[in-house]
Amino acid sequence: MPSTKDRYHHGALREELLRVALRLIETEGLAAVSLRRVAREAGVSPGAPYHHFADRSALLAALSGQGFEVLGARLAAARAEAATPLARLTAMADAYIRFAWDQPAHFRLMFRPELSQPDKHPDAQQAADAAYDILSDTIAELVASRALPAAQADTLAVAFWSLAHGVASLALDGQLTKRATQLGTDAQTLADRITHLFAGLMESSAETT
Repeated sequence: MPSTKDRYHHGALREELLRVALRLIETEGLAAVSLRRVAREAGVSPGAPYHHFADRSALLAALSGQGFEVLGARLAAARAEAATPLARLTAMADAYIRFAWDQPAHFRLMFRPELSQPDKHPDAQQAADAAYDILSDTIAELVASRALPAAQADTLAVAFWSLAHGVASLALDGQLTKRATQLGTDAQTLADRITHLFAGLMESSAETT
């Protein structure tokens, strides 16, 4: 077997540690993650992770930031594919929910500040803010097009985020599937209906403003 130095060169060890930690969260939950356990799973010495992460919270903060970067990229892609500001909001809500389905380990960690401690690790918070700014910018477009009063912009941004996050959380916990089954459909279809219904209500409200 190649030496640790040969297998993990030029920063590859950091990415491997993140990959291993993410897998542990997926298979065993957040409590399974420690620098010692991650080192053992990666096949390196117990002290090796400390070259990249000062402590457990630094490792989790890096994973959280990674998740927000992926989420931000997906939101930006969804926004770019839609033709109108309102359609962009709907597409972004759908992308947010799909991200949670595709990246459950990231999603479960990203909104646990007591674990990642963003006050100690500002890079994670910056990544989170950058993802949220994509939503805020889209809301600003609605204001600029006079489809939404400026006074409601901040509230709507939080409301739309809350909607997407709530649906995503229910989906991961299995509750959305349970309700969807009762309604004779599947979780993905129900999630789409919810986001489109909210967008439609928002559009109706804008038309009467």
